[in-house]
Amino acid sequence: MSALVPERTIHAVPTPRPGVMAIDAYVPGRSQAPGVAKVFKLSSNETPLGASPRARAAYIEAAHYLADYPDGSAILLREAIGAVHGIDPARIMCGAGSDELLALAAKAYLGPGDECVFSQYGFLVYRIATLAAGATPVVAAERDHTADVDAMLACVTPRTRVVFLANPNNPTGTYLPYAEVERLHAALPRHVLLVLDAAYAEYLHRPDFDPGQRLSLEAPNVLMTRTFSKIHGLAALRLGWAVGPAVVIDALNRVRGPFNVSGPAIAAGIAAIADSAHVAAAVAHNDHWLPKVSRQVAELGLAVTPSAANFVLIHFADVAQRAAADAFLTQRGLILRPVGAYGLPNALRMTIGSEEANVLTVHALSDFLAGAAR
Repeated sequence: MSALVPERTIHAVPTPRPGVMAIDAYVPGRSQAPGVAKVFKLSSNETPLGASPRARAAYIEAAHYLADYPDGSAILLREAIGAVHGIDPARIMCGAGSDELLALAAKAYLGPGDECVFSQYGFLVYRIATLAAGATPVVAAERDHTADVDAMLACVTPRTRVVFLANPNNPTGTYLPYAEVERLHAALPRHVLLVLDAAYAEYLHRPDFDPGQRLSLEAPNVLMTRTFSKIHGLAALRLGWAVGPAVVIDALNRVRGPFNVSGPAIAAGIAAIADSAHVAAAVAHNDHWLPKVSRQVAELGLAVTPSAANFVLIHFADVAQRAAADAFLTQRGLILRPVGAYGLPNALRMTIGSEEANVLTVHALSDFLAGAAR
């Protein structure tokens, strides 16, 4: 070894920058139940209707072009999104799921010494993206498992650069009316970027709700993110989109990868967003089963957080009962999502699945509680 290399580096290995190894890696919902013949995965909020047949056909057709780089700007997809939502395609950016767009927002606007505010039970990616950017996460307490605007504003300091708000929120399913989102935005300093994560917006059609599109088109500091993973059923393709001020979209485009969305994903996304009938069917299915499952589980004596998304948060008496219920359900091939990582150790999140899955889960919970009572 050269004498120019200090001896102390001989056994050194690449070391991540400070803070990286303190990040808790995101753990997705389980998908398997060993030894069970038929499994119902209700842990990742996937649509039971699957992808649009038109999207599947477009994906298969795209196989003819796998040797070609995709359009790095995803212009045809942005035009399709713009046509459906009435947005100038120049104000739209596409990404590998809304997860990537959230991470890019953190990468572009956060750094060491900066702070990012999000609510107590907000999506785990907010913390991960903040820490990955070298910034400090600041958690605002929630009220009744719902984001509290006053608590979030109380957390804002001169170091705050980004505020993340999931609306509706995962994993609680609660939402803020548009008036509250407007109040939050109005009180934020103009240099703070408000990121409205509307991954479940299609499931919520109440008069007091807006996913953030109006603010993202009118305000200079609001970004709205959406996803194709939920109601459109394209989770495996990793596809999302965002809309915001031209300067914000420009900044995100400068830090993203050059071909961050694949050709098959672009093709499937164009077909999916145009299939309004498939989206309507998914909304109708959820409108029927979300209140029904929520009511039936509550009638068993379990607390259920009122949800505006495509899942319900079910609360048990304590960690032991939650763990026992989770094991019992898994033995029957019913996989729900423990949410201890969110600070909800006594709860399971249940995706609204097919009729069969929903009925079986309610029956299994009933059997579990009856057995526990004996």
